[in-house]
Amino acid sequence: MKHPAYDALMIRTVVFDIGETLVRDDRYWASWADWLGVPRHTVAALVGAVVAEGRDNADALRMVSPGIDVAAEYEAREAAGRGEYVDEADLYPDVRPALARLRGLGVRVVIAGNQTVKIGGLLRGLSLPVDFVATSGEWGVAKPSREFFTRVLDSSGAPAYETVYVGDHPANDITPAAAAGLRTAHLRRGPWGYLWASRPEAAAADWRIDSLFDLVSVVEADRSTE
Repeated sequence: MKHPAYDALMIRTVVFDIGETLVRDDRYWASWADWLGVPRHTVAALVGAVVAEGRDNADALRMVSPGIDVAAEYEAREAAGRGEYVDEADLYPDVRPALARLRGLGVRVVIAGNQTVKIGGLLRGLSLPVDFVATSGEWGVAKPSREFFTRVLDSSGAPAYETVYVGDHPANDITPAAAAGLRTAHLRRGPWGYLWASRPEAAAADWRIDSLFDLVSVVEADRSTE
């Protein structure tokens, strides 16, 4: 539902979170399970458990391998040619067509989320219909910090009240984006999006959507009021 305070305002820029907003995390967690030598279901279930408790995702890996140095293991995986990877198959089906439709409506489309430098390069390599891609690894600041959303606004090219941040994680996406003055859309997708959809942080979003096409409809309605 649209926030009444914004009824007469234009949406000029839409900024998207990455994990479980644009990109499925299946491959990421499956590859960690394979690396640690445990069933993929085990890691998936543990990720769900730590999500439900509001803990760091990496705690799932620490349960499987107590004392693990996650950063060191990440580097070891990369060195072994078994590091993180993203390709077209990892995108949710609505991503490419919805982003293209937003650009067709004259919206600036930005991708900015908590990911590594490598993922930033891989996303740019997919030639998505976007104007700008950045990750926390490239910026040196991560959500939910205010500094991250300052960088989001620097890349937006529009005032905060004409910029929408879209994400699945209420605490990392919706609350800090709103605190920075952005408009927000909570996407009910992925474990965080579904599990926390009924929390007050999600309910506080300007819009609550189940698909990126829902956001396209929001922008089309916004354009029709000009």
